[in-house]
Amino acid sequence: MKIRVVAGAALGAALLAPAPASAATAPELSGAAVYADDGHRLARYEGGEWSTLAKIGALPQFAVSPDGRKAAWVTDGGDLQVKDGAKTVTAATKLQGGTPCLTPVWSPDSTQVAYVGKGETVMAVKADGTGRRRLGTSKGVCHLAWAAGGRYLAGYTGEADAVYRLDVRTGKAARAKGVKLVTHVQSLSPNGRNAVVAVPADPAALGDGSWPAAFKPAVVDLVTGRKLSPAVKGRLIGAFYLADGRLVVRVAGAAHNTLVVLDAAGKESQRIEEPARARTQALLQVLP
Repeated sequence: MKIRVVAGAALGAALLAPAPASAATAPELSGAAVYADDGHRLARYEGGEWSTLAKIGALPQFAVSPDGRKAAWVTDGGDLQVKDGAKTVTAATKLQGGTPCLTPVWSPDSTQVAYVGKGETVMAVKADGTGRRRLGTSKGVCHLAWAAGGRYLAGYTGEADAVYRLDVRTGKAARAKGVKLVTHVQSLSPNGRNAVVAVPADPAALGDGSWPAAFKPAVVDLVTGRKLSPAVKGRLIGAFYLADGRLVVRVAGAAHNTLVVLDAAGKESQRIEEPARARTQALLQVLP
């Protein structure tokens, strides 16, 4: 996969970041989560019930807020749409639509959306379309992830050969170590140091940059380049950092998938059965 961005360059305990003290006493997860099906319908599962957040249509340039209540997506015509409840607003226009990997991402507090502007510029706007601001420039603009601590975003390049971490305080990005082939950035640790990524085994089969329904996760220390696989048995098809630093690992099953929660020491603390309906869907958010 090679993505061309218009007007810019082409595009164990060690698994977990140091967690806040509250992580040690964090409550168990309820099983609530947000998923996307192959028709790009974004739906929230909670308390045994499903509710639709948004129906995006054919183009998979979408994101769901950390609180699981809002959706954002880029239309084929380049409009950034934000849906909050029954209200949908156009928060930005003249973006690069029709490019699956150029997904927006929500801020940790679910109030802003970051997106790719002209070339390698990463912008942010409030959910109501006001307060637009420039976060910085980065070559890593595919599948942006925003760390819960708020300081860092990360994404991969259109050539799928690197991950870049953007510091929103300085507006500058640095190439991460340890990544030479990558097709997805799912999540960042709260301090922005570790990233859950997909590293394809076959350089000739990189896909089109669409959001994956399942992938073999690797956790990369973006500073040292150290790469590890979550210490969970089974066929791993995803992983996701929580805001308190715990890591949730998705394990495939015949009837349903399972979410395995690793605590701050990298040890299993909880197992949750996903609903059978979500077995072939993409996991977008794990909710408290």
